[in-house]
Amino acid sequence: MAPSNPPRFAYKGDRLKPLRAFCQVARLGSVSRAAEALYVSQPAVSQQLQALERELGAALFERNGRRLLPTPEGEALYELARPLVEGIDALPAAFRRQLAGMEAGELEIAANSSTILYLLPRIVGAFREQHPEVRLRLHNTISADGTDLLRADTVELVIGSMLDVPADLSYVPVYSFQPMLITPRDHPLATAPRLTLEDISQHGLILPPQRQVTWRLVDLVFQQARVPYTVSLEVGGWEVIKQYVAMGLGISIVSSICLDDADRERLAIRPLDAWFPARSYGVVVRKGKVLSVQARAFIDLIRPDLFVRRSHEDPGHSER
Repeated sequence: MAPSNPPRFAYKGDRLKPLRAFCQVARLGSVSRAAEALYVSQPAVSQQLQALERELGAALFERNGRRLLPTPEGEALYELARPLVEGIDALPAAFRRQLAGMEAGELEIAANSSTILYLLPRIVGAFREQHPEVRLRLHNTISADGTDLLRADTVELVIGSMLDVPADLSYVPVYSFQPMLITPRDHPLATAPRLTLEDISQHGLILPPQRQVTWRLVDLVFQQARVPYTVSLEVGGWEVIKQYVAMGLGISIVSSICLDDADRERLAIRPLDAWFPARSYGVVVRKGKVLSVQARAFIDLIRPDLFVRRSHEDPGHSER
């Protein structure tokens, strides 16, 4: 004998109402009391119970005096239905508690030292003031290592600068900083009437390590112009580079993000935007990643519309 097919239910059929009515009657032992608890009429509860019994093909209650008691089939259904109904009814409060728990969670961000030192202090300060319960961890990495952490889900955001954006990542530039030549104040290039790449190439450069974006950008510009140049010293950290330049150990090409009024008193600073492009800094996320509440709150402090889902007619963010 072929097994009977389970009953089919109409699309969008509301199965919660009869189950909620059934559970209230089972709990209170009365249709009238269940109707009061549900703020509906007694006939409505009776109709929902009858529809449920027809649907399941079983009597769910039997009368014992003035009280309705579940039949064995009713007891079995009550054990199944009660946690479902209570879970649905408690969903709004549970959702609010879940959000509160997420808000009190943690956020992992990767950024290079210059971003952490010059760009993030104001943003981190505002985030800590608005969300003191969130544990924020900043991973001090170069961009390449930061994207590896992003792909491994060790961090949720990378804040920094990118030249080449891999296909699996999204990068939205937010800030732009101009390239600057820094020299000692008594250096010949400090007062040269007109700078050229050939002039700069005559002096040894102090640059960050080759894996970093700055070195790659400088190398790209000189290579495209077919001007040979010399790197006399590689050292990490803009503060160290500025100090070495001030000591007369070489010259450097830096982003204006790292320069302040004190630097202008001890160094000669000249713009290089005629040859070098502006340096962008922004936010990197993994494509397809659903951002946490904490990450969304941090990004909103940078720019609220970043990585917001748009309609098909709206232009998307640039991947560069």
